[in-house]
Amino acid sequence: MDPIDDVFGSMRVHTSLYARIEGSAPWGVTFVRGAAARFGYVVRGEAWLTVEGREPVRVSAGDCWTIVGGARYSLQDELKTPTEYCYKALRAHSNHVVQLGGGGEPVTVVTGWFLFDRQGARPLIDLMPELILTRMDQERSELMEATLQLLASETERQRLGTGIVVSRLADILFIQAIRAHAASCAAEAAGWIGALVDPRLSRAFKAVHARVEHPWTVEELAREAGMSRSAFAARFRDSVGLSPLDYVTRWRMFRAGAMLRQGERSIAEIAIKVGYENESAFAKAFKRVTGITPGAYRRKGGEIGFLTQPVFEHSDPNADGQAVRLAA
Repeated sequence: MDPIDDVFGSMRVHTSLYARIEGSAPWGVTFVRGAAARFGYVVRGEAWLTVEGREPVRVSAGDCWTIVGGARYSLQDELKTPTEYCYKALRAHSNHVVQLGGGGEPVTVVTGWFLFDRQGARPLIDLMPELILTRMDQERSELMEATLQLLASETERQRLGTGIVVSRLADILFIQAIRAHAASCAAEAAGWIGALVDPRLSRAFKAVHARVEHPWTVEELAREAGMSRSAFAARFRDSVGLSPLDYVTRWRMFRAGAMLRQGERSIAEIAIKVGYENESAFAKAFKRVTGITPGAYRRKGGEIGFLTQPVFEHSDPNADGQAVRLAA
């Protein structure tokens, strides 16, 4: 089984908010830290993209990015330009179009927010790079180019069903961004993505995702990869940041969470499906990884940490220290 198919076939991905920024220099906007992952696509012009904790990068027409963990970031025409907070800009404009700036050099950026089931998505988010940036000068698939063009077209003006079309296109774009990042970085890619494109490690990944219930050992996975046990274990940890068996446990809990949300099987049946001999052993492992029992997870509908709408928090010095919350 393709690990990407496994991930996105089980986790819930939502898109609830998007905006089209029409800027003219000088302009700047800051997107505060939140629970949602974010994406952006430069339709025309250039801007500085600054993700919290990283050096600023210049982005131009055709470039797109995904910020998986919801980190604070800013877009500006120049680094010295002051920024305003996104919640203010969005409240001041309607129809998802935000006009900013003083009439100088123009730029158009489509931005959006993905909402995840954070419990279900945790295995993916924890193993993904914070920033996935795909440059216009990198070879991209025709499908990704088509998705970006459709996204830009749909946000240009409001039409019947624009919201749902943008939502579906954004979901597709997220998967394509991961694919493009893996293809463009190849051996230089780090973490989970880098391991997926590693010719040897990828064979072990596919085996785990195809038979998550199998009682895997490091020796068996090393044979799948065509490596010695010690070399495989070291290479796996260096690439992914987890031991091979820790990864197996994480994905078992991921699949179990998806089945608990669906509600079609008993907890005992799910335990067997993900490789545990009895419900008790499964429950202990599930709580150790997720912090909650399977029964409690199911009773809450799998909505541990799930947001039904995007919420961003920001302590505004002009609001007497009160937390400002924007729910679109």
